[in-house]
Amino acid sequence: MQCHDGWLDGARRVPSPNVNERPEREVSAVVVHSISLPPGQFGGEHIEELFTNRLDPEAHPYFASIAGLKVSAHLLIRRDGECVQFAPFEARAWHAGRSSWFDGHCLRRELNDFSIGIELEGDEMSPYRDAQYRALARVLHALFDAYPEITPQRLTSHARIAPLRKTDPGPSFDWAYLRRCLQHR
Repeated sequence: MQCHDGWLDGARRVPSPNVNERPEREVSAVVVHSISLPPGQFGGEHIEELFTNRLDPEAHPYFASIAGLKVSAHLLIRRDGECVQFAPFEARAWHAGRSSWFDGHCLRRELNDFSIGIELEGDEMSPYRDAQYRALARVLHALFDAYPEITPQRLTSHARIAPLRKTDPGPSFDWAYLRRCLQHR
């Protein structure tokens, strides 16, 4: 896998309108998220519909509460490992919201400004699939190659950058297994 002009080779492109320019060209961190729509259900087009402002609020009772959200991520990794890209990595996707993170040197705020958001199709209670970990490792290697400031130490979670608001990807995400996957190219 490689990145070309901010797009990941092999990823299916579904452009989101919920992006804008980064205030600076810096791309130096990755935030791992999880999402399932409706909550706890996998498959279908609802995530793509949410990120492209096409979610039908009548399709499920939960959707009425989120249908007006303007959100996106750079990439979604489905349960089978398929990668769907919504925004070029150089653009600011709207995935982190109000956020802050101590990156080892200083406290950084507004992670959308400098991070790449990767959503895993899943929830915080169900185990993620091996295909997702392997796909995430391949994506991360491509990002390490394309953006030298992104390193394994600059991976974080939505829970770590917005701990009072978010808990994803949750306790079912195996960070140790991801690190082992990253050791293999």
